[in-house]
Amino acid sequence: MTGAEDTVSLSRLAGAQGGVVLTAQALSGGWKRGRLNRRFSNEGWTQVRPGVWVGPGRVVGPMVLLWANQLAHPRLVVSHTAAAVLHDIETRTQGVEFTGPPGARTEVHGGMLHRLRLGADEITVVGGLRVTTVARTMADLLRAGPRDNALVAVESAVSRRPSRYEDVKRRREPLTTLGEIVGAVERGSTMHGRKAAREWLALVDPKAGSPVETIARLRMCDAGLYPESQVLLTTSTGRRAYPDFFFRAQGLVVEIEGYRWHGSRAQHQRDTVRFNGLMSCAEVRRILRFTASDVHRCPGAMIRDIRGALAQLSGVETAS
Repeated sequence: MTGAEDTVSLSRLAGAQGGVVLTAQALSGGWKRGRLNRRFSNEGWTQVRPGVWVGPGRVVGPMVLLWANQLAHPRLVVSHTAAAVLHDIETRTQGVEFTGPPGARTEVHGGMLHRLRLGADEITVVGGLRVTTVARTMADLLRAGPRDNALVAVESAVSRRPSRYEDVKRRREPLTTLGEIVGAVERGSTMHGRKAAREWLALVDPKAGSPVETIARLRMCDAGLYPESQVLLTTSTGRRAYPDFFFRAQGLVVEIEGYRWHGSRAQHQRDTVRFNGLMSCAEVRRILRFTASDVHRCPGAMIRDIRGALAQLSGVETAS
């Protein structure tokens, strides 16, 4: 083999494996160890663990680490938050996580290993990587917790959401159902975390439109407030409106504005039209609006404002 042919072979192999090449793969492909090591050194390859190399210019981020670990240990299966990201599911955290057979002496470089049993029907392939299925991934997150992180992922999986992949320009369809997730939770080989998972699943709302809506609803739930979500209302012009949260008895709408709120003139205009439309609905008496920052950083203040509005509207109703 010539040097040029070797280079093309390495580049092709790396391109099919997230930029990662094993020394063993190159040697089996005809490389001599000394020449291979010089090529890695001269071209600026990065060694992420013994026998595992990342191509020149590649950042050793989560995706590279997923490939590096799974190539080095083929029995590892991408799972938990790492699997959620590969499935295009929104999560509050993202880690390099794998599931491997109990008792196996395997170390994950730059990540975490869960020693759990997996059935053959609980493993799929995403982008060339072996990954836990959507339902099994959700079951793992529910059993492991924490609650808020797990429910953000579950509600993303069971609802239509904007795709985070640049090549997908439309909302993706639901990836699984609550029934499938419940089944995956119940099929777990141990009772560890199952009781909490069952309780948390009772809080899931498939109509949630974003992670920040999920967190806002959970904060209200924890405070003993249980609004309806995404209910159909009709504006004065006959158009449909779906407020994020609605306290029907008091006529209070609570809207949660995402990070992109007022990001452009067009978005600002649409937001104004939406606000005026909601205010024209016969059932609506007041609207409260909170930003994502309010939800995440000042949940106590958000709850106080909602309680105050509910008390005021209830008092007005009693007085009238």
